[in-house]
Amino acid sequence: MQQHARQVLDFTRRLIADREDAEEVAQDAFVKAFHALPTFRGESSFLTWLLRIAYREALNHLRRRRPYTVDIESVSVVSEFGSLTSDDEAELSTGREERIRSLEEAIGELPPDDQLLLHLYYYDDRPLRDIAYIMDAEPNALGVRLHRIRKKLQTMIKQREYE
Repeated sequence: MQQHARQVLDFTRRLIADREDAEEVAQDAFVKAFHALPTFRGESSFLTWLLRIAYREALNHLRRRRPYTVDIESVSVVSEFGSLTSDDEAELSTGREERIRSLEEAIGELPPDDQLLLHLYYYDDRPLRDIAYIMDAEPNALGVRLHRIRKKLQTMIKQREYE
């Protein structure tokens, strides 16, 4: 548990906005994984198997709860790696900042499953085979889904430019 706690919590936080709920789901995933240890067959890495359990727990939690909303005006934007430095701000002020913000807003409007798929593939650099195992889907289907998500994001961003 100590080895994978941070990764599982980060994973559940991507699907569940409320930190306490995400922690509870992560804890539930560890309990389920502990009870299911005899069923682990090594078809994937232990972490991938654990994330699959956490994914199912998170989906069950989301089905039981009403949607969580956040006022986008009250949220400060912080990069993946912490606060922005003055050099970062200078680089982003060239127009990239607006494109990045537009992309982040568009991603935020996607269903949690699509957001998770993008994060696992692009930020965590996980292979489609592992993601497919976690999300209980076929790798080829996820590849097609990623393509469709990218096209949808392009359309959403273009619509924002014309508004």
